[in-house]
Amino acid sequence: MSKEQTPRQLPAPCIIDSGTIVSKDDMKRLLNDLCHVHYLHTIDEELNSEGKGWILEVFSHPYQSTLIANGNLYINIQSFDYIQLSQSPEGGNYFDLIQDNRRLRLIPIVNSKPEPASVKNIDAATIEAMVTEVLSARWDVQLDDDDF
Repeated sequence: MSKEQTPRQLPAPCIIDSGTIVSKDDMKRLLNDLCHVHYLHTIDEELNSEGKGWILEVFSHPYQSTLIANGNLYINIQSFDYIQLSQSPEGGNYFDLIQDNRRLRLIPIVNSKPEPASVKNIDAATIEAMVTEVLSARWDVQLDDDDF
């Protein structure tokens, strides 16, 4: 290859509803949105344990463990080689975290009841409007106090 020719850079992967994720950053990003899951832990394709739980933390650390206990999941993406993203016949996604002969399947539990509004569900424009309203009310109070 001559100096004038530069290697053509390949586009970043695009994975939609199914595929294999090997990038640790992509793995973490994908799992961060999960909350309540049904999990199946298999070794050599034999069911070792299963249950339901809440994903409390997704992190990346070379020496800390992935922990599942008391209905809580703390997932270290360094514990797994890759994630296989698949779609169930019903149309929902599930996530197989793979490391050698170990598989941790996470199936999101979709709550049929609407969740109460939380700060996480409020968009930036709404937050900005609320802050503006609070500051405006404070300035009005300060101006009223200055008149006396």
